[in-house]
Amino acid sequence: MDAFDLFRRLGAGARFDLKKFGKDAERFKVVKSKKSEWTDSCSSVPDFFSADSSSVTAVRSGDEHDSDSELETEGSPLAGKRKRGTEESGKNQTPGIGDSETPESDGILWTSSLDKKAKGPSGKSQNPSWKRLKHLHQEKVVNGIRHKHKIYTHGSDLPDPVTSFEQLQEEYKIHPRIIHNIKEAGFQGPTPIQMQAIPVMLHSREVLACAPTGSGKTVAFCLPILCHLKQPMNKGFRALVLSPTRELASQTHRELVKLSDGVGFRVHMIHKGAEAAKKFGPKSSKKYDILVTTPNRLVYLLKQDPPGIDLSNVEWLVVDESDKLFEEGKSGFREQLAAVFMACSSHLVKRAMFSATFAPDVEQWCKLNLDNLVSISIGQRNSAVETVEQQLLFVGTENGKLVAMRDLVKKGFLPPVLVFVQSIQRAKELFHELVYEGINVEVIHAERTQQQRDNVVTSFRAGKIWVLICTALLARGIDFKGVNLVINYDFPTSSVEYIHRIGRTGRAGHRGKAITLFTEEDKPLLRSIANVIKQAGCPVPDYMIGFKKLHSKQKTRLMKRPPRRETIRTTPLYLMKGKGKGNTKRKAKRRNNKEEKAENAPSAPAETAGS
Repeated sequence: MDAFDLFRRLGAGARFDLKKFGKDAERFKVVKSKKSEWTDSCSSVPDFFSADSSSVTAVRSGDEHDSDSELETEGSPLAGKRKRGTEESGKNQTPGIGDSETPESDGILWTSSLDKKAKGPSGKSQNPSWKRLKHLHQEKVVNGIRHKHKIYTHGSDLPDPVTSFEQLQEEYKIHPRIIHNIKEAGFQGPTPIQMQAIPVMLHSREVLACAPTGSGKTVAFCLPILCHLKQPMNKGFRALVLSPTRELASQTHRELVKLSDGVGFRVHMIHKGAEAAKKFGPKSSKKYDILVTTPNRLVYLLKQDPPGIDLSNVEWLVVDESDKLFEEGKSGFREQLAAVFMACSSHLVKRAMFSATFAPDVEQWCKLNLDNLVSISIGQRNSAVETVEQQLLFVGTENGKLVAMRDLVKKGFLPPVLVFVQSIQRAKELFHELVYEGINVEVIHAERTQQQRDNVVTSFRAGKIWVLICTALLARGIDFKGVNLVINYDFPTSSVEYIHRIGRTGRAGHRGKAITLFTEEDKPLLRSIANVIKQAGCPVPDYMIGFKKLHSKQKTRLMKRPPRRETIRTTPLYLMKGKGKGNTKRKAKRRNNKEEKAENAPSAPAETAGS
């Protein structure tokens, strides 16, 4: 072994400062000269498609500049596999250390880890199959689509997302009439939640989906239901959609009727329990397909003896606004949901949960009770839509809220506008204060009759009402086209409620604005709302983020019992009492005048008779 070869081997694994000792490295063949780089690069292209796996060569990485990591060809002295501690050309060399153990050894034990790297994985072919390459390419494309639209999934064997309704029709053979109805409704392409949720449901997988408000969740579960049922049958209800409010159920019913136009599906909604018991009872001919309702009305029918409705043939059970329906207590429907789940006794039933906000208890229940669950999230969980311009406005006291409202009216606004308050009584009070401001204002709450509520919603959609005062009744799911402004007159009791309130504007890609009024009493809840606003990219003062975080028990107590607020009234109380006294005096004076007239009336005829 000559000095050059010995130096190269002793230097295996060492690194040289090539900038400083570049010429010396070329002289001792540590690196190749610049002249031979071009010719070697042409011959060193790895043949990944060769049938013989032994012809695949190792390519030197950019970070390793030693000789053992260079490309070895058949003509080079280093061609072939290396042997640990032996060298075929070392027989006639000067004996050295270790010759007594291995006669054919040149005296040096080679332990460089680069030898293993050059060999590659033993016993495995380095030629990837075409199927594997195609799968990797497809996986890269699918991950790119999900990353672009912020689609986050969890589950096994997930179907690929679809990027157009045409692709949906080709792959899943959807009825052409349904695709036609979708385009007639103004949908140009699927939204992110529709891209992933529709294929998952079409594969009969149970789903837990969370997507921002106004992102098209209704179509995301209505379309798979219609495709799964294929055609009308006289088997009774085969699909059931539950909503927390009658207004949201009516909206879902309207979407299903619109999408199934021309296909023949019979979509029904429960208006009155007594009428539904006669219509959907066991004596009916079961000429139904899809039912949309609220839990209370459905449970009323199920508790009849015999039950006023049969759900044993239900194949799809969809729970809209699932986090609200799973709430415990008076505001939730957890007990009613249990009765409904028991009534859907078919072994074919699949369940899907949709909501705009994420609830840990819903996810835990789904993991325990749903089979082969797929979880889908669009964007960051429990975040507000970025199309809404959010603003916090400090008003000092409760009286300052009314001043701020009248100031907004005076400056001018672009209707329609939704105003949220925390109770029915406060909705009535605010309505009486704003009704004299010269604007078309109306109020909706649970104490109004169903006919009154329907009329108010219809008038608001038609633009006859400019400002609609409401409670949390309309905070979930209701889709009013083109709401330009949402005003939180009373501070929301949680970040979830805030997200649903402001989600009434900025829907389907349109821009909107939300103004939230707050006082000193709202300070404990300010931090959570400020974090939601900051995550959406809207400016928030730093001191709000630095407020002390509330304990979970305090949050629960504030959600169940909102803070007591002063009465919404501009007229002082003592004047109200004075007005009451004045009215009493005027009434008494009128009564006295009537009595005097009654006393004087008989005397006149007597005098006339006497004359």
